[in-house]
Amino acid sequence: MDNVKAPAEFEERVVAINRVAKVVKGGRRFSFAALVVIGDKNGQIGFGTGKAGEVPEAIGKAGRSAKKNSMAVSLKEARTIPHEVIGKFGAAKVIMRPAAPGTGVIAGGAVRAVLESVGVKDILTKCVGTRNAHNAVRATLDGLKQLKM
Repeated sequence: MDNVKAPAEFEERVVAINRVAKVVKGGRRFSFAALVVIGDKNGQIGFGTGKAGEVPEAIGKAGRSAKKNSMAVSLKEARTIPHEVIGKFGAAKVIMRPAAPGTGVIAGGAVRAVLESVGVKDILTKCVGTRNAHNAVRATLDGLKQLKM
């Protein structure tokens, strides 16, 4: 029971919040969609989406969804990835390359949120095709799933 991760160890990061509308007879009904990434900065990562009438409720739903969809990632020396990898989802393509110590996380937006949450400290990335937050997160996770030690 020692190596079981407690949910409290996860750090939650809100990647995107969107106001979405449903058109009804009386006009538009607005609600909020949230995209959240959770990670323990030690190789565990998960993402989730949630939608609700208020922002905090949407973030809460997304966080619970992220905990259910968490997975483990293998990191080299607990700071970078073992080899170059290309993650794809939809039109999004994320190229990730290992970097020397002291380089930092060279990534933007959604990709940075995922990599910092998983615990990567040195990496070079490039997002090609689209920078859509949902697809960039899924493409990054696809790339991390392909890693072999």
